[in-house]
Amino acid sequence: MALRRFDIEAGGHSFAFKPETEEKIAFWRGKYPADKQRSAVIPLLWLAQKDNGGWLSEPAMRVVADMLEMPYIRVYEVATFYTMFRLQPVGKFHIQLCGTTPCQLRGAESLKEVCTREIGKAMYVTDDQRLSWEEVECLGACTNAPMAQINDDYFEDLTAESLGQIISRLRNGADVTPGPQVDRVNSAPEGGTSVLSDPKLFDGSRNSLSALPNLPKPPGPATPEATGQPAADAPTNTKREEPSSKDIKS
Repeated sequence: MALRRFDIEAGGHSFAFKPETEEKIAFWRGKYPADKQRSAVIPLLWLAQKDNGGWLSEPAMRVVADMLEMPYIRVYEVATFYTMFRLQPVGKFHIQLCGTTPCQLRGAESLKEVCTREIGKAMYVTDDQRLSWEEVECLGACTNAPMAQINDDYFEDLTAESLGQIISRLRNGADVTPGPQVDRVNSAPEGGTSVLSDPKLFDGSRNSLSALPNLPKPPGPATPEATGQPAADAPTNTKREEPSSKDIKS
C-alpha cells in the first residue's frame, strides 16, 4: 500500500457536520451500545468525508474522534488504512477507476490513458474543481469490466470512447447515466437474456418427454457367469535338484 499522508494545509483548522447529517449520525450510533460507540467510526468517517467535499481533513477526523471519545491516533489509523477514505482534496466528480486483473484484461489501461489526457495525473484536481481521478483496487463489478465509480455511482462496460464522453459531459455540467454503458440490464447478457424464452417451456410440448435427458444409458446384456475351473498351467517347480553328498561340506 502506498504511503498515505494528510493534506494539512488544505484541511484548514475546523470542521462541522452539516445539520441534515445529524440524523444519519444518530442512526449509526444507535446501532451500538454506549460502551461500543467507537464501532461506528467507519460510517461516521464516511459521512464526514461526504460533508467535507469528498475527502477527509485532519480536523474532520478529530471531530469524529471527539464524538466517539476515541484517541485521535486510533481514528487516524482507520482513515489511513482504508483507501475508501481520501486524505487530500478531490474534484466535485471524483473518478475511481478499477485497475485490478478483470478490468485490466478488458481495457482498463486505455481508460487510464483517457483520464490522464482529459484530467491530468492521478489525484490532480482540474482548475475548475470539477474533476479528479485515481486508480483503485477491485470494486466488485467484474462481470461488467472495465468499470469505474464516479462519486456514488458505478459506470460499467466502459470503453475509451464512452469514458471520454462521460468526462466531457461532467465537465460541461450535463447529466450522465450510471450503470452499464452497453445494451444490457445490470449483469444480464448483452442484447437481453434468453433464459426461459423457449416456447416449448410454456405450451406443454415439453411434457411429452418419456425420459429425463442426460440420464446414464441402461446396462447391456449381462455377462454369463463362469462355470468350472479355469485352465491351469503345469506347475513349474516339480523338478528340483536334490543335494548330493559332495555338495555337503564337512
